Amino acid sequence: MFVYKICTAALWAEAERERVFRGAPVDFADGYIHFSTAAQVAETLTKHFAGQSNLLLVEVDTARLGDALKWEPSRGGALFPHLYDVLDLTAVNRVMELPLGTDGCHTLPQLPA
Repeated sequence: MFVYKICTAALWAEAERERVFRGAPVDFADGYIHFSTAAQVAETLTKHFAGQSNLLLVEVDTARLGDALKWEPSRGGALFPHLYDVLDLTAVNRVMELPLGTDGCHTLPQLPA
């Protein structure tokens, strides 16, 4: 199973240099790294990243995250994955660009159901 992190290309470049992703400002503020499931990515993009360019979608293998990954209620009771640790890049399956279309909406890659 995979979970997804949306982040800026600049934050990801820093993570690649360090071989670990420490999180975005919102993650630091909340004390964990926010992830979304494949079914939640589109809503997360719309709610928190509308109109932003230079975004990436990072696909992470949940089996590699261990007990630091917690499923917690958010948005009307839906369970969201939260990582209470740094993200070791060895858990990353792939990194995809999230280009903005001419309509200002992000173009999502096909994700596993």
